Amino acid sequence: MHTLPATRIELAAWLRLSLAPGLKPAALRLLLGAFGLPESIFTQAPEALVEVAGEAAARAVLTPPGADFEGQLDAVLAWLELPGNQVVTLDDPAYPPALLTMPDPPPLLYIKGRLDLLHTRAVALVGSRSATPQGLEDAQRFARELSAAGVTVVSGLALGIDGAAHRGGLEGIGGTVAVIGTGADLVYPAAHHALARQIAVQGAVVSEWPLGTPARAANFPQRNRLIAGLVSGVVIVEAAMRSGSLITARLANEMGRDVFALPGSIHAPLSRGCHRMIKQGARLVETPDEVLEELGFAKRPAMRSERAAKREVKRSVALDVTGSRLPLLREPGSASVAAPPQPTAPFAEAVPCVPRPKPPLAPEAERLLAALGHAPTSLEILATRTEMEDAALHATLLQLELAGEVTLLPGGRFMRAHRA
Repeated sequence: MHTLPATRIELAAWLRLSLAPGLKPAALRLLLGAFGLPESIFTQAPEALVEVAGEAAARAVLTPPGADFEGQLDAVLAWLELPGNQVVTLDDPAYPPALLTMPDPPPLLYIKGRLDLLHTRAVALVGSRSATPQGLEDAQRFARELSAAGVTVVSGLALGIDGAAHRGGLEGIGGTVAVIGTGADLVYPAAHHALARQIAVQGAVVSEWPLGTPARAANFPQRNRLIAGLVSGVVIVEAAMRSGSLITARLANEMGRDVFALPGSIHAPLSRGCHRMIKQGARLVETPDEVLEELGFAKRPAMRSERAAKREVKRSVALDVTGSRLPLLREPGSASVAAPPQPTAPFAEAVPCVPRPKPPLAPEAERLLAALGHAPTSLEILATRTEMEDAALHATLLQLELAGEVTLLPGGRFMRAHRA
C-alpha cells in the first residue's frame, strides 16, 4: 500500500486533472478506464479524448494549467514532507473503498493522520452549528458509544454537533475522521484549531480541496457528500428546517446509506429538521445501540473496568504544554487499530472569506425556479420542463435549497420556499 505517487511527474498529472476546470468526475473515470494513468491521458489525440468522454472533457484536459501550477505542485510536495501528511489518488489501493461506490469520487484526497480509519466501519453524526446543550450532550454520548464499539465517527469539524461528535469519537477505539471544506493545511472555524490538531494525531483529517483553499460556503455541500460517502449511516442529532445536515442526509439516502434521526420536542426549532427526515423515511433512534443494531455492527465486549478505561481515555486525549502527544488509547488484540502515527504538522488558520452581498442566481437556477412555479413538483416533471441532465438538475436543486429558495417536501417533491 502506497500513499504517495511515485514521481513528481505522476503527482503533477493527478494534480492537473484534479484542478482541470469543467472536468467532471464521471468523465475522468472514463478517461482513466480507457487510457490508464493520468500522464497517458495528456498524450492522447483530441479525437481520442472526445470519443471516450465527450468534447467538454477533452477541452478540460487539453486546457494548459495555470501559471501558478508549478508553485501549487511544489507546495503539495513540501506538505507531503511533513510528518503524518499523505496524498491518496483514485488508483491507489489505499483509496477509501466506500468512496469508490460514489458517482463522483475525488481524484485526490489530502489526509492528515491515520489512513486506516478510512477503511473501517463508520457512521456520520451531523447537526446544527447552534446546538442546544442537550443536543451537544446527545451527540457526544452517541459518538462515544459508537467509537467504543469500534465504529469510526465521521463529521465535518463545524461548530456545534460536529465538534461534540468528534470529541466523543476521540474517547473510544473507533476514533474519528473530520472531513473539511478547506485545504488540508487550514482549519475552519478557528475555534476548532486545537480539536483539529488532536484529530490529526489520533484520527484523520480529510480534504479534497487544494492546499490553501479558504472557507467558502459553496465548498460545504461538496464536503457533505464526502461525509455521506465514507459511512454506512448518517445520524442527525439536531437540525433546523434549512440545516445543511439535511443535505448530508439526503445525499446519503441517494447513495444507499441508512439515515437516522433523533426526535425532540415539537416546540423546538432544532427538532423540526429531524422530524421532517423521520417523516420522509429516516429511522427514529433514541440510543446508540439502535444504530449499531440497524447497521449490523456488533458491540465490542468490555476489555477493562470502566474506571480504568476513563483514566486511559484522559491520558490518550491529553496534549502536554509543548504540544507533543501522549500514547494513543488502544485495545489489546484489536486488529483494526493501527500503530501510532507520527506527529502531524501544524495547521494554519483558515480565514473565512469576507461576506459579500448575495449574488444573483445563475441562469440555470433561474430557469429551474421558473420551471418549478409555486406548486409542489416532482424531479421527473422538472427534468422534462428544463431538459437538464440529472447531475445538473440535482446540483442546481442543492444550490437553491442551500440558498433558501427551494423546499424539499415529503415524497421527494420540490416547491419554492415561502418568504415571510
